[in-house]
Amino acid sequence: MTLVTIAYRDDIAVVTIDNPPVNALSRALRQELWDAVAMIDADPNVRAVVLTGGGRTFIAGADVTEFDKPPEPPHLPDLVARIEETRKPWLAAIHGSALGGGLEIALGCRYRVALANASLGFPEVMLGVVPGASGTVRTPRLIGIAAALDLVISGKPVTAARARTIGLIDAVFEGDLVASAVAFRHDALEADLPLPLAKRPVERPDPAFWDEQFAVVARRARGEVAPVKAFDCLRRATELSFAEALAFERETFLSLRTSDQAAALRAVFFAERAAARPGDLAGVEPRSIERAAVIGGGTMGAGIAVALLEAGLPVVMIERDAEAVARGISNVRKIFSGSIKRGRLTETDLEVMLARFTAATDYTALADADLVVEAVFEDMAVKRAVFAQLDASCRPTTILATNTSYLDPRDIAEGVSHPERLIGLHFFSPANVMKLLEIVPLTETDARTRASVFALARRLRKVPVQSGICEGFIGNRILKRYRAAAETLVRQGTPVAAIDAAMREYGFAMGPFEAQDLGGLDIAYAQREASRLAGRDVPHALGDVLVEANRKGQKTGGGWYDYADGDRNPVPSSTVAALLAEHVSDGPVLSSAAISARLVEEMADEGERILAEGIAQSPEDIDLVEIHGYGYPRWRGGPMHAKRTRDAGQFPRA
Repeated sequence: MTLVTIAYRDDIAVVTIDNPPVNALSRALRQELWDAVAMIDADPNVRAVVLTGGGRTFIAGADVTEFDKPPEPPHLPDLVARIEETRKPWLAAIHGSALGGGLEIALGCRYRVALANASLGFPEVMLGVVPGASGTVRTPRLIGIAAALDLVISGKPVTAARARTIGLIDAVFEGDLVASAVAFRHDALEADLPLPLAKRPVERPDPAFWDEQFAVVARRARGEVAPVKAFDCLRRATELSFAEALAFERETFLSLRTSDQAAALRAVFFAERAAARPGDLAGVEPRSIERAAVIGGGTMGAGIAVALLEAGLPVVMIERDAEAVARGISNVRKIFSGSIKRGRLTETDLEVMLARFTAATDYTALADADLVVEAVFEDMAVKRAVFAQLDASCRPTTILATNTSYLDPRDIAEGVSHPERLIGLHFFSPANVMKLLEIVPLTETDARTRASVFALARRLRKVPVQSGICEGFIGNRILKRYRAAAETLVRQGTPVAAIDAAMREYGFAMGPFEAQDLGGLDIAYAQREASRLAGRDVPHALGDVLVEANRKGQKTGGGWYDYADGDRNPVPSSTVAALLAEHVSDGPVLSSAAISARLVEEMADEGERILAEGIAQSPEDIDLVEIHGYGYPRWRGGPMHAKRTRDAGQFPRA
């Protein structure tokens, strides 16, 4: 199969890459590009070259099938240099994505243009490495060190418009990209050729700039190595010669490529790809979801409504009375207002989405809905009453979903007709932000319904994970075990603050007790009380002691910690120490490493039970749940990955 073709438009050669699906830079593609440079250089009739991608994208980066293989020649840095040094100057014509090595190829060209819907970036840090073919060296010579730091260390792509603003590309086009690029190149032939980036000067910030920026990077990394190493590469790019900086970048890339963190991040990458498209749904045609509805306008319901609206769907919200409708509308507007303040949305965006949003009390408003998500109070009787009304008001083909966190969807939907369209969709709060979506089929749920909600997840830009039915499904079941294990450590004499500090050191944004204080201890307390009322034997938890003393978390000024008015900084509490004194022994205080190892092992052990029961389909799915729903550090790969790599030292025993 030929991966590179050459066509001619007068004195301009158009080089097209055709390596579907994303024109990944495989060894074979690199070789054909290498040969194309030589062929064009030898052609006296060619004055310049336009490089573009066939299919839906320019070059989306490295070939993922080669991630775990040693690099083979021609090596990408050599290819970029060969393009930059050729006698016939190249122009990169970008559509879709120019990511990682694809953007480095573009930086080897003298000019870069793009369609308006293109995106450009360096996602390497998200895979535990740094750009390895001059991304950290050429980029600051093109756009300056401040913009280069943001682009490389964040790992987030930028739009074509943003790329033009910062100087990453030279022009943005609509319509026929190749024709526009050829015309641009013809015009450029009449002007002086810009210097290759390898020969351009680079700004040299003072040490204070670097100290300030490093503090920001290190704080955000929380133990992740790649962003810090990318920072080092960018700093060296301003302090060393081009050749020395390039050598330093390459050495850094190769050393990180085989690291534990890179292996963990690659595992997550492949797990996300697999989870989004389950193999057993291949060839199953999803139902079209063009109109959606949400029952309930509280915090969760409003968040789900916003997520659906941001995905371009018209949404109807149903509440029990006019007052509740007004609150629901207000909750939706509050979420959107926050997005505007953070720069995620414009006022124009808001107007467009609100034009697709309606709220009502009458279930007849659901007659045209293709999907309805129930998000009312976590009470079986309330939820069953909602589903009875949905059954009477919606079409037989309407997908009916419950957002329950703990209750059995089979009991919620008992007696509803056409059970093949029933399913659990467990969103995580805030629903418009959190990436995880647990998909919980019932026994009767058909393949088309499952395929439909997996397609919806992709539209919502969420990570879908299928779960079987049990109390808490995958995520909350593991969370329960994690919290219980943390309480056991407290009972054995390890201070609450030491446990939280250990989990932050491990890579979590907050420890288990800080997180409980933020969300409210009364939520888990209510669930335990409900289980007790149902006749289940639920041991008295330390959290119960605090709730019974009206310590419910930040909202009451104290939970596991004390909080000053208007201050969310946790302060170790003498009141808590006194309340728990009779429940706590004087055992040895564990080290941070021993604490995190103990708690992660508890999570992994519960994950093993979940697998054995068939609740989760793979260990990778469990890891995705913990990463995207509960803040497990992505760069550690998840508790199941940690357990699998225990022998490599990534998962030490307590």
